[in-house]
Amino acid sequence: MNGINVTDTSFIIFATALVMLMTPGLALFYGGMVRKKNVLNTTVHSYTAMVIISLQWVLIGYTLCFGKDIAGFVGNFQFLGLHGVGFLPNPDYAATIPQSLFMLFQLMFAMITPALISGAIAERMKYLAFVVFIILWSILVYDPIAHWVWGAGGWLRTLGALDFAGGNVVHISSGVSALVAVLVIGKRKMLKTITPHNLPMTLLGAGILWFGWFGFNAGSALGVNDIALNAFITTNTSAAAAAVTWSICELIIRKKITSLGLASGIVVGLVSITPSAGFVSPLSSILIGGVGGVICFFFITEVKQKFRYDDALDAFGCHGIGGIWGGIATGIFASKAINAAGADGLIHGNLKLVGFQLIAIIATVAYSAIMTYIILKVIGKFMSLRVTEEEEMEGLDISQHGEEAYGA
Repeated sequence: MNGINVTDTSFIIFATALVMLMTPGLALFYGGMVRKKNVLNTTVHSYTAMVIISLQWVLIGYTLCFGKDIAGFVGNFQFLGLHGVGFLPNPDYAATIPQSLFMLFQLMFAMITPALISGAIAERMKYLAFVVFIILWSILVYDPIAHWVWGAGGWLRTLGALDFAGGNVVHISSGVSALVAVLVIGKRKMLKTITPHNLPMTLLGAGILWFGWFGFNAGSALGVNDIALNAFITTNTSAAAAAVTWSICELIIRKKITSLGLASGIVVGLVSITPSAGFVSPLSSILIGGVGGVICFFFITEVKQKFRYDDALDAFGCHGIGGIWGGIATGIFASKAINAAGADGLIHGNLKLVGFQLIAIIATVAYSAIMTYIILKVIGKFMSLRVTEEEEMEGLDISQHGEEAYGA
């Protein structure tokens, strides 16, 4: 049937639905961590990304990521408006599933990435400014980086850097952009009195993210094979390992293990394994998740406090730092015995892969930071990025949407 494998196609349809569920899961994860006067606004950010990027991807996003290469930087307009994207496979990307399904699977990655940024600027960014930001950011930041890493002819793919399911493309890009947005927009008022309003909601969100992440990572094998199954195992194992090490850090430093810490550790483990899920062994994933839990705990509890930046829901600490560690870990632990299409890492005698991974990380960090700063400054010339002090005190649910999450 035109090279299409029915089993692979069925699997990726299921994986696509799983990844789609991650963005509502993120809405719950973030929504529980803000004050109750801002829960609707925080939740709406994730759903807005779903709506906006679903249109942007069809119109221009997919072709910028996966169209014919232009100088290793971005795709051309051959798939503009999904022209020519149909049931036949595109062998450059997935030879056994329809290209239209590959397009949908990739849409779910493009959808959640700008939603991740919203956690950093929660409780203080004007809603319409956020809408404009994610449109421009997706076109100017996400789409080029996705092409660099995954597009046929993309310069990082050609270099030999590895990113199985989006360490650079999703997590480093969003995490670094989140930090820049925080520095441009500034801190919230009355920071010392801010506490999460519904931690069970956050825990439910973490559980949905964990569930959906199996589609995120295992689905990135783009077929039913040993790579997909390995990615499933390493994803689950890394999440568990990071939750354990995060909890141990809390127990040592704070003498208690918190529910928020457990949820954060799970997410950090999932982020850390994302770039290497299909390239490393389950034993390596224990180290990757375990170390990731310690590193991210340190950044969120110590570094953020020292430098006093207001990354409200720790988008940079979880996704930026976790993604950077995951990219480096890929260079250390990757094995061709796990995935012949990958490369051997440092522990298998190949120092070059660490170098390729560092180049990819540095390029992603620099490009994301510079472009995000420019985008925010340009938007700021035409509209206010931040709500007024009165609107912030009132709460963004009322001031931006005219609604309350919880009745009297």
